[in-house]
Amino acid sequence: MSPTRLIVGISGASGIVYGVRMLEALREAGVETHLVMSPSAEVTLAHETDLKVAQVRALASRWYRQTDIGAAISSGSFLTLGMVVAPCSVRSMSEIATGVTSGLLTRAADVVLKERRRLVLMVRETPLHGGHLRTMAQLSDMGAIVAPPVPAFYARPATVAEMVDHSVGRVLDLFGIDNRLVRRWKEPEG
Repeated sequence: MSPTRLIVGISGASGIVYGVRMLEALREAGVETHLVMSPSAEVTLAHETDLKVAQVRALASRWYRQTDIGAAISSGSFLTLGMVVAPCSVRSMSEIATGVTSGLLTRAADVVLKERRRLVLMVRETPLHGGHLRTMAQLSDMGAIVAPPVPAFYARPATVAEMVDHSVGRVLDLFGIDNRLVRRWKEPEG
């Protein structure tokens, strides 16, 4: 049985709030988290939030530098539930699809795929051209789940935070992690 630990990758795509909220929610759920952020993610963090890199790292149980290719998460013998990349840039998505990885984030994702563990990519790009779509289909065929953060308006979100929570909660569902972030279709609130 795999331990309750999850790798969280944060790439440089817009929507860094998804990665931050994912770390918060996993902490609340008692899940051990192993974080790797790309250098581009650190730049995006400064543009999209008032948080510092150290604050995001502090949300994780353990964090690794993008250049640390000898980290625990780079080996299939390090047992995890899998990995989520939130948000996932097209560059990271493409590296994962080809197996030609340039750093720890995409190496860890490649390892998760080769070990047949769950890999969820919250791809943040629009519009998509045919190459993007073919890459997503290729990843799906390889066992990854492409889960762009898309709001569910049936939940009648009143804030951006509620929309973020819904997307994060749906990804947690994919790992079987209990959460109260999602207002479920036709279920009473409570």
